[in-house]
Amino acid sequence: MFLEYLTDNATRLLFLAEQHAELVLISVAISAVLGIGLALITESMPRLRQTLLSVTGTLLTIPSFALFALMIPLLGLGVAPTVAALAIYGIFPILRNTVTGIEGVDPAVIDAARGLGMGRGQRTRTVVLPLAWPVILNGIRTATIMLVATAAIGAVVRGPGLGELIFRGLARIGGANALNEALSGVIGVVLVALVLDLLFILIAKITTLRGINV
Repeated sequence: MFLEYLTDNATRLLFLAEQHAELVLISVAISAVLGIGLALITESMPRLRQTLLSVTGTLLTIPSFALFALMIPLLGLGVAPTVAALAIYGIFPILRNTVTGIEGVDPAVIDAARGLGMGRGQRTRTVVLPLAWPVILNGIRTATIMLVATAAIGAVVRGPGLGELIFRGLARIGGANALNEALSGVIGVVLVALVLDLLFILIAKITTLRGINV
C-alpha cells in the first residue's frame, strides 16, 4: 500500500524533495557568508570572536518551533521566515569550523607569505582560506545535514518542502493515507540528507588541495 502511494504521488514527492533541498541550500549559503565573513572580520579580535561563538552557539538551544514562531511577526509566513530561522541555526557550525581552520594554519606558512610581500587580504585569499578550506567545508556540510531535518519543521510557518507531508499526515493520523503521507515525508528528508551529504563529499574531493585530507 505504501509503495502504491509512492508510485501514485511520485511527481509531487519529487517536487517537494526538490523544494526541500533548495530551501536548505539557500539557507546554508546565507549561513556560510555570515559565518565565514564573521570569522575573517574578527581574526584580530579574539574576544569579539569568542563572544560571537558563544552567542551563535546559544541560538542553537532555542527550540525550533519557538524560533520559527518568532519569525512570524517579523517576516510573516512562507519562505522568508523559514530561510531566516534556518540561516540562524546554520551560522554556528560554520563559524566554529572557520575559526578552527584559520587557527590551524601553520604560522610559518603565513610568515613565508608575508615575506614574499603579500598583504593581509592576499594572504587570506591565497594561503589561509585554501589551507583552512577542508575544515570550513566540514562545517558547511555539518550545517547542511542539520538543516535538512530542521527545515521540515518550517511547515509550521507554511514553509515549503517535505515538512508539509509530515505535519499533514500526523494531523490526519488514522485517516486514509495519513500514515503513508507522514512516512513518505520522513523518508524523503532522510534521502535529501543523504544526497546532499554525498554532494559535499564530491565537492571536498574536487576542491581540496592535493595532499590535504578532509
